[in-house]
Amino acid sequence: MSLNLQQLISKDGAQGWEKAWQSRITPWDAGYTQPPLEAILKNGEITFPKVGTALVPGCGKGYDAILIGSYLGLQTTGVDISSTAISLANENLRSQSPIPTNVKFEQRDFFEIKDAFDLVCDYTFFQALPPTLRGRWGIQMSSIVKSGGYLIILAFPTHAPLDASGPPHGITENSHQVVLGDDWEKLLDRIPENSSKIHVGVERLMVWRKN
Repeated sequence: MSLNLQQLISKDGAQGWEKAWQSRITPWDAGYTQPPLEAILKNGEITFPKVGTALVPGCGKGYDAILIGSYLGLQTTGVDISSTAISLANENLRSQSPIPTNVKFEQRDFFEIKDAFDLVCDYTFFQALPPTLRGRWGIQMSSIVKSGGYLIILAFPTHAPLDASGPPHGITENSHQVVLGDDWEKLLDRIPENSSKIHVGVERLMVWRKN
């Protein structure tokens, strides 16, 4: 399954993501929010804002955006380059009871977003991008996260070789720090103890606050 995804992206670039969703070649989609993300939002270890706006890039079916909007109460936008993913996210949203009215989904290119947010959540998005775009990712995150705002990163998989053809692409311990620069404070960085079965030991949770 993973090899097929790599072939799609290698052949069709950004359009490969649309074909992956159409063909249901979505190995990153577990059908629910990953437990470490849900826990860090709810356990009070970090006091996240409950007023303002949030963004989930590469939102897929929208699990994380719905959780953030429902639990924190932020006006939450999930974006994905795939129109099929956005359709599925809207289906997921409509299936909620009650339907959170503060959550929406849009087909948009992350790098074209100009709005500013109090919280951004990146689950596997960084590693889905070609490594050549990581510098732009860092610049964009620094641009769209407000001063005092938060960036949650759940990186998976952490064991992917750096020279392996992705996605997912490999990371080092400092991959995010290098492209984010010095205008951030790292509040948390750990291997979660409550990962889902196939993620145990191979994902990493980070929380950053923008200075």
